[in-house]
Amino acid sequence: MKTKFISAVMVMILLISAFGIINVSAETYTYGDLTYTINMLYGNITITKCNTSVTGNLIIPAEIDNYPVTTIGYDAFSNCAGLKSVTIPKGITNIENYAFTYCIGLTEVSIADSVTNIGSGAFYYCTSLTSVTIPNSVTSIGLDAFDNCTSLTSVIIPNSVTSIGFDAFDNC
Repeated sequence: MKTKFISAVMVMILLISAFGIINVSAETYTYGDLTYTINMLYGNITITKCNTSVTGNLIIPAEIDNYPVTTIGYDAFSNCAGLKSVTIPKGITNIENYAFTYCIGLTEVSIADSVTNIGSGAFYYCTSLTSVTIPNSVTSIGLDAFDNCTSLTSVIIPNSVTSIGFDAFDNC
């Protein structure tokens, strides 16, 4: 009887978490100009937003409060027009969709060799971006990833990239 009860409780916990009733990263925190969430299940951080008034050169931290930063979230840096350069550190594996959209002042981005995915529209309309070197760790570049990067004159894509989305470099 006790075993059935424990099994039933375990099944309920799994079902509740599968349907998102328990959100493991509901709270947001700030670190300077950055907003982030902590995924307590995996013990990592997703950068979810940046203050759009940030200017100059930005180095994204590799860790915050002893948690590794692994993801630049959806729309996280969009419309940060004053950003000039961004350094994405080792440990970050995913640049989600539209992460740097409309960063019109962005001229330089340094992507660490831990990134495996550059999402759709990730650098869409970064009109001042002049060159990009995709690291050997990247396997996927999403659709429209660098669309309308009208100043882009140099792109280095390694053999590790197995998927490039439609219009990834359109209007460059």
